[in-house]
Amino acid sequence: MAERSRILIVDDETQITRVLKTALNAQGYEVRTAGDGESGLNMSMDWIPDLVVTDLSMPGMTGIELCRSIRERSQVPIIVLSVRGEEKIKIEALDAGADDYVTKPFSVNELLARVRANLRRVAAAKDSPCETLEDGDFYINPESRVVRVQGREVHLTPKEFDLLTFMARHPNKCLRTGVLLNAVWGGESVQQPEYLRVFINQLRKKIEPEETPQYY
Repeated sequence: MAERSRILIVDDETQITRVLKTALNAQGYEVRTAGDGESGLNMSMDWIPDLVVTDLSMPGMTGIELCRSIRERSQVPIIVLSVRGEEKIKIEALDAGADDYVTKPFSVNELLARVRANLRRVAAAKDSPCETLEDGDFYINPESRVVRVQGREVHLTPKEFDLLTFMARHPNKCLRTGVLLNAVWGGESVQQPEYLRVFINQLRKKIEPEETPQYY
């Protein structure tokens, strides 16, 4: 029997954790829950989930702080839930290391689709060709997920790495927004262009010389 994927839900609303746990269990996932960010962080280190779903507004450690803390230790996919749908908040969450953003109230089926998409991409990354990509100043090792620019190692979040690798594998091509969103986030995210704005800007800051002008 194949090992079940582990999903950690972090939310201080017990009704939401109960509904999500029931829905995810029904899909065959192994699920644990935490009622606050600090408990979620400890559980993420002890239990080692395959994916984390977290609320943003929680007492004590916020979802943003949880994302940053997890990202310092792990490349696990993180899906953020929030009643706040403003672009500024989405950008802050993605910037903190979140991979996806779902606004409350949400359809459980939509969330399940996002979970499947993120887990599929993790599995695909493990099975994808591991040939090192080298072009000019760039060195990308898909297996170790190491990136060097002009010999300097650059730390990228999982989605920044996936985006850079996809573009590096399609050199000299004009890649439309929808193509990039579908390749890196899945078909459920093709209407979320702010994802690209955040990650392209972050990549530019990390891999380009400081004197290079930034475009927003």
